[in-house]
Amino acid sequence: MSTRPPKASYDLVLLPGDGIGVEVISDARALIEAIAPKLGVTLNLTEIPCGGKYFLDHGRDWPEGSEERCKAADAILLGAVGWNGPDGQPVAMPDGKMAGWNPVIGNRMRLDLYANIRPVRCLPGTKHGISGQFASVWQPDKVDMVIIRENTEGLYSGIGERDAARATDLRVITRRASERVIRTAFELSRQRGRGAPADKKKRVTCIVKHNVLQGCRLFLETFRDVAKDFPDVEQDVAIVDAFSMFVLTQPERFDVCVTTNMFGDIVTDLASVLQGGMGMAVGCNVGDDHAMFEPIHGSAPPLAGKDRANPMAMLLATGEAFAWLGRRYSDERLAKGHAAIEAAVSAIIARGEPLTADLGGSAGRAAVAAAVREETLARL
Repeated sequence: MSTRPPKASYDLVLLPGDGIGVEVISDARALIEAIAPKLGVTLNLTEIPCGGKYFLDHGRDWPEGSEERCKAADAILLGAVGWNGPDGQPVAMPDGKMAGWNPVIGNRMRLDLYANIRPVRCLPGTKHGISGQFASVWQPDKVDMVIIRENTEGLYSGIGERDAARATDLRVITRRASERVIRTAFELSRQRGRGAPADKKKRVTCIVKHNVLQGCRLFLETFRDVAKDFPDVEQDVAIVDAFSMFVLTQPERFDVCVTTNMFGDIVTDLASVLQGGMGMAVGCNVGDDHAMFEPIHGSAPPLAGKDRANPMAMLLATGEAFAWLGRRYSDERLAKGHAAIEAAVSAIIARGEPLTADLGGSAGRAAVAAAVREETLARL
């Protein structure tokens, strides 16, 4: 990513989407509006309605001109999309795509957001909810990895067909797409510099199913080629099904992991368990010129309007947007904002309140979001 001087103002597009996405985006807006003056940064916010409910009301999943507005933005914040129709099933558009495809997968494709970067950390004080009970299962000093998934092809290529008796989805793996996301992983391991918690070695783990799939053989071959440019970073290979066990039983082994689109979608949701669940998990969709940040939880229609959603993933995603813009524009003010948001969430987790039910607490979404704002402001 090329750097450039700080800007007088930055333009952010907010895509609320559906369900709790609307709620957590409102929390992100409130956080931005609270801290921007303290940072001395002007942030212009443009909100674009979108998603399944918007499709039911308007016959399209976002307004005309939205694509251009996203392209012109300095960064995008996405809530979540997905809504059920009158039949109780998720709303789909006439072409078969989910209603909400444009703001999510469409943005990834059109803006070439080829790397989906998902940090996985267990903050001190985290209680893990398992079988309805909460306990500190994973130790914070054993969980500090980043999983990067290729974000523009694979099983999400959109190429497929279906009739009454047969359906196909074409998994497309190219050397070009594989190379740039793998290179991103090696560069990130080098930038992090701290390696895996177990042995402090900088390491990139390639997650594949190369014993069966041709696409994974090409992905691994590309991994080996790219690794030659990073002799200081250790190479590691994990078959995806085995990784799905080791990421929970031995998370300290992993520094940066890289994989294809569908595998990455699945294993990052699994790894979120280490963080306390998807209410703490952030997805950074990053390309060379654009970026979109989101919580990786869904729109959760049953929780909408009940003040039960965990806003922390969205607020951490907002912090990641600040960090990306700060690096892109060499703007220390935005880097300071990112650090303050991270510290605020860490402080709340450490003291154990206020927390939403998914983290073992009893507070509502609004109370948690307000606490994060207050803690962030106290650090600026």
